[in-house]
Amino acid sequence: MPDVIIRNATSSDAAAIRDIYAPFVTDTIVSFESDPPDAATMAARMSETMKSHPYLVAEHAGAVVGYCYASRYRARPAYDKTVEIGAYISAEHRGAGLGRQLYTAILNDLSARGMHSALATIALPNAQSVGFHESLGFQAAGRLREVGWKFGKWHDTGRWQLLLADWQAKEQT
Repeated sequence: MPDVIIRNATSSDAAAIRDIYAPFVTDTIVSFESDPPDAATMAARMSETMKSHPYLVAEHAGAVVGYCYASRYRARPAYDKTVEIGAYISAEHRGAGLGRQLYTAILNDLSARGMHSALATIALPNAQSVGFHESLGFQAAGRLREVGWKFGKWHDTGRWQLLLADWQAKEQT
């Protein structure tokens, strides 16, 4: 999408990020949260994440229209070079390439930080997200059956993984 600025998020982006995220909570199984966080909660989450990992926004015409972040995979030191990532795009801007722009920026950032592996967890079924991740080089790494309860039934999740050395090799070709 032309005329998009990808930049580091700030606390002043929290309300816009909350507004993008809320429909994923209330209307889909993409997030297993029950209630959308308020702006203060979102700001606190962002602040905690940004202490050690990138949190990016896509800005178009002065408005935040998408975001992407990386977070710690697990607390043990053996996992310090592995991250989980996710992205959310506003409804009116989906399908315009913002997800790819955000993921490209965050994967490059993570590579520069010396990270080794990026993981994405996808609530299933979600062919669009699976296809998106696989188009970037992520590979299916497993499925967990019936681990999330939402909208009166159990849902599976899948894990996709990208080794960042593979990402860098792909980017250089």
